[in-house]
Amino acid sequence: MKENKTRSKLHPRNLHKNGYDFDLLTTEHPALLPFVITTPAGTKSIDFSDNKAVKTLNQALLKAHYNIDFWDIPEHNLCPPIPGRVDYIHYLADLLSDDNQQQIPLGRQIKVLDIGTGANLVYPLTGTNEYKWHFTGTDIDAASIKIAKQIAQFNSLKITLKQQKNASHIFKGVINQKDLYHLTLCNPPFHASEEEASKGSERKWKNLGKTPSSTLNFGGHNNELWCEGGEVQFISNMIKESEDFAEQVLWFTSLVSKKDNIAALEEVLKAHPIAEYKIVDMAQGQKISRFIAWSYFDKETREQICSELD
Repeated sequence: MKENKTRSKLHPRNLHKNGYDFDLLTTEHPALLPFVITTPAGTKSIDFSDNKAVKTLNQALLKAHYNIDFWDIPEHNLCPPIPGRVDYIHYLADLLSDDNQQQIPLGRQIKVLDIGTGANLVYPLTGTNEYKWHFTGTDIDAASIKIAKQIAQFNSLKITLKQQKNASHIFKGVINQKDLYHLTLCNPPFHASEEEASKGSERKWKNLGKTPSSTLNFGGHNNELWCEGGEVQFISNMIKESEDFAEQVLWFTSLVSKKDNIAALEEVLKAHPIAEYKIVDMAQGQKISRFIAWSYFDKETREQICSELD
């Protein structure tokens, strides 16, 4: 197991590492202009407690930096912050490069499975633009899959989308017998109950200096925000189920929102015939996040698999 040193900035390849260029964003997407404000420090920003402002900022970011001309989701769906999401993609690219003589493999021959892609489809949209990988997105919500398909089709992107029809399964039913993936990724529901999710929402509003509202600035369906047992249970289930697909995936990965949950997940990993796992730290502003990655292939085998990509 290897753990990265704590970082204080976004990934070096992250286009947003120096903040938002509001002049560029409003030029590319003029609809953002009415939401731009000037902070007491004299810098441009938006009111992040305004869900319309957040969604319009995302539209501008996706258009200006990722060639996404159309992106729209219902108000109740999760509206993710783009810089943090794309950071995960860049660190996944580094994960592959570690097995490929420090060269990031590019192109559609790299297969990536996004568990819980949601209506926002943010990982496939940004990852396709950055590295030209082929993404398959899954979700248990049929409406989210429908919206994600519309976004992909409108932007002429070849992204595969599958509905997971059994909520008790993660990989079963979506990874077919002949499927091979280099990466899986997931932003799991991290709350253990609806009550816990509501308290988390209240903390967000308090941190923004606003009165709690029934509408989250980043939205989210129940299945996007919480599940029984929280993220430890969800990721534990993912690890257990991954063994059935050990020879079909190079690296399984998942975000872990709480550092205190790592120890419990390591115990689950050690109970399975995993060749190697890593905890990779990331940073978004003052917040440190991380993902856990595990592989049933040893490094020599992974390097051999990557060498056959060229």
